[in-house]
Amino acid sequence: MTDAKRAKTTDGRPSATEGVDAVVVLDYGSQYTQLIARRVRELGAYSVLLPGDADMARIEALKPKAIVLSGGPNSVHVEGAPTVPDGFFERVAETSTPVLGVCYGMQLLVQRLGGVVEAAVGKGEYGRMPVVYQSDDSLLYGKGSKAGDSEQVWMSHGDEATKLPSGFVCVGKSEAGAVVAIEDADRKLFGLQYHPEVTHSEKGTEMLRRFLFDIAGVKAEWSMQNVLDEQIAIVNEKVGKDAHVICALSGGVDSAVAATLVHKAIGDRLHCVFVDNGLLRYKEQERVMEMFKDHLHLPVDCVDHSEQMLKALAGVSDPEKKRKIIGAEFIECFKNFKSEIEKRTGVRPTFLVQGTLYPDVIESCPPPGSDQKHSHTIKSHHNVGGLPKELGFELVEPLRMLFKDEVRKLGALMDVPRTFLARHPFPGPGLGVRIVGDVTANNALDILRRADEIYINTIREFGLYDEIWQAFAYFLPVRTVGVQGDQRSHSFMIGLRAVCSSDGMTADWYPFPTEFLKTVSSRITNQVKEVNRVLYDINSKPPATIEVE
Repeated sequence: MTDAKRAKTTDGRPSATEGVDAVVVLDYGSQYTQLIARRVRELGAYSVLLPGDADMARIEALKPKAIVLSGGPNSVHVEGAPTVPDGFFERVAETSTPVLGVCYGMQLLVQRLGGVVEAAVGKGEYGRMPVVYQSDDSLLYGKGSKAGDSEQVWMSHGDEATKLPSGFVCVGKSEAGAVVAIEDADRKLFGLQYHPEVTHSEKGTEMLRRFLFDIAGVKAEWSMQNVLDEQIAIVNEKVGKDAHVICALSGGVDSAVAATLVHKAIGDRLHCVFVDNGLLRYKEQERVMEMFKDHLHLPVDCVDHSEQMLKALAGVSDPEKKRKIIGAEFIECFKNFKSEIEKRTGVRPTFLVQGTLYPDVIESCPPPGSDQKHSHTIKSHHNVGGLPKELGFELVEPLRMLFKDEVRKLGALMDVPRTFLARHPFPGPGLGVRIVGDVTANNALDILRRADEIYINTIREFGLYDEIWQAFAYFLPVRTVGVQGDQRSHSFMIGLRAVCSSDGMTADWYPFPTEFLKTVSSRITNQVKEVNRVLYDINSKPPATIEVE
């Protein structure tokens, strides 16, 4: 499916999805919205993400078998809060299309259909807590469910439904008595005040499966092969037959998979570059270039941009400023590389491939006009919110709507070696976001490189590397008093982070055995003399992010 002319069908879908049942997810700005779309795909159904105020013509063009209204950071009481498009409820009634409202989406259902939504008494409900079933054999909880039974879910809401619209019944309440699950079986309208899409909701996937297949009758006909076919078609259509493309390789999973996919689409018109930005880990340049040569078999140029990068970052402590500087310096480096490729081939590359993933897009909060317009910014990723306005390239981002585990599956489908697929994520800004404050001060880069190398090697030694989603050390520019070599020391602190996740949107800290913590702390403080204190970070995401800046 690589013919550009077949990239779209008459209803606007990518050709790989023709004839496949569609599930439309209307986005109201939740950090987990794409996670809903991704869970739907995990279950084998094709999902399409649209802005919450997309008009009905755009929604109906996809002929959805089911619609999900996402959560969001807004309150339905705020003037101008996002809502469903005009004629939405009338049209879903005519077509008998099942609708599931999640969090803010449930509040929209309640308010727009005549119920009452009010601010929660106290501070709302956040984090893990049980939901208690209120009836037997409800559609949402399935046959065999009994009133009084419970399951753990992930709550995150400040408003709650206090009066339900006509036709709705409450089938689940929180321990505090809030209405958190509702259904109108006749109209096929359902609402959850919690997030079934996150891994913290222990039976959330089963809930979505019941809604999609038992209630909505969606057929499970979606696969990663569909994604591959679709993206190859899109790349061919966008790039055309003659243009040359630059790909920024980092040595990580995302860029390796993106490069492999684009190479399948356009062949030798792809030119890969690995940038040593001065923010790499211990011996990263040598190790990554060896991996490219021995395993990926793509032609890759290595460009040293470290001097320019560190000069631009000198004295900068604000995390957002650092990310934007790093993004701008990367682009400057790629522009220089573009001129080099033009000299070699006689063709000036106009496209830049990046391994951008959807979590990057969500946290960076896309600009006005994008389909994620209701989101709030968490942090600007160097390859999304950190890019300069005058880019000089047209971006090609074939993984932009995927999560990390989906990228690994896609890579395996294209025979990308496990050497790449099994690596822990490493951010594009590198150690720039693992050093709190100025990266050029306090010899921080050298200290962190040595501490991180000890940490990762110790994880491998204990046989724990493959159990962990991501692990890294970070530098804290705080000196504390200690005793080293029988003498008083006034040295720095190193933080250690290790998390388990499936997609990077939520994460739990990894419970290292005590013996590991003893060993790694002793090794770091003995071998890195500038450090006299090692801390282990036990924060989940949320409330923290995975990286520290």
